Amino acid sequence: MTRNTQTMKAALVETNDGAFRLAEVARPAPNLGEVLVRIHASGVNPLDTKIRAGAAAHARHPLPAVLGIDLAGVVEAVAPDVTAFHPGDAVYGMTGGVGGIQGTLAEYASVDARLLALKPANLTMREAAALPLVTITAWEGLIDRAHVKPGQTLLVQGGGGGVGHVAVQIGVALGAKVFATDSVHKADFIRSMGATPIDYATEKLEDYVARHTGGEGFDLVYDTGGGAVLDASFQAVKRFGHVVSCLGWGTHALAPLSFKAGTYSGVFTLAPLLNGIGRERYGDILREAAALVEAGKLVPRLDPRTFGIDAVTEAHAALADRSAAGKIVVSIADPA
Repeated sequence: MTRNTQTMKAALVETNDGAFRLAEVARPAPNLGEVLVRIHASGVNPLDTKIRAGAAAHARHPLPAVLGIDLAGVVEAVAPDVTAFHPGDAVYGMTGGVGGIQGTLAEYASVDARLLALKPANLTMREAAALPLVTITAWEGLIDRAHVKPGQTLLVQGGGGGVGHVAVQIGVALGAKVFATDSVHKADFIRSMGATPIDYATEKLEDYVARHTGGEGFDLVYDTGGGAVLDASFQAVKRFGHVVSCLGWGTHALAPLSFKAGTYSGVFTLAPLLNGIGRERYGDILREAAALVEAGKLVPRLDPRTFGIDAVTEAHAALADRSAAGKIVVSIADPA
């Protein structure tokens, strides 16, 4: 029996913390400036679980909705004004799942072409789908905000996590001397990326600042934890140093940073999706990141488990219970 080409399968979540329901919905068509992508894989991010729980008002993605921010797939069709992509191109990007834009837990999505880049040739679809959000977040912080330079000392708070492990690899690739805090069981992983691990549970801040910087502090600190970790970052940076955070929530005392004449930048990765401004920068970042990937300098860490579009609830549970050993990715079209 021939399938209806006007519809597609999508995983819908209809209530806060509700289970995902596999449904047949209308297949989108590309508007001007858009590309229709047949989605092969969708990355699962902590933000997805917060949106599902109703705890991410800043994402402005009301339920019922199709979630999913990251995708990797193949171009199916392009709008008449799109010249950068062609049917058959393998692409990846951070394309929706916020701001009322259809997410990537579906067979197809029609997305702004500016948000896409050609998939790194040496990655599978699943590996590529693990990268967009965390890579853009790390890249904006280290390169666009902090302007990391060779020889600088860089501390990545939470260096074994999603954004953290990309930030570590970008820092190493650009010639920084990289240190990373995390739990002791991630120490070997951090070393494998070329950074020096710091066990935050057993070593006090003043001790590791003294041990690794002679008490001066780090040139740059990338905070991925927020809260008390951001406060610690203000303590860990050197005089005239720079702190950047992708989780600048809460109330913080700036005096420790001000006394050092240090500077601070925040990263809000969702902004171009929500307001439409500067989306082309995200495509540019992913093209530059693809070159690092193909050079072997940026490698995504995936959880080995495979989840299909009919098991999205289980994929979210694997993220929520902290059993994931790397990025959770949902296979949409195939397990590749």
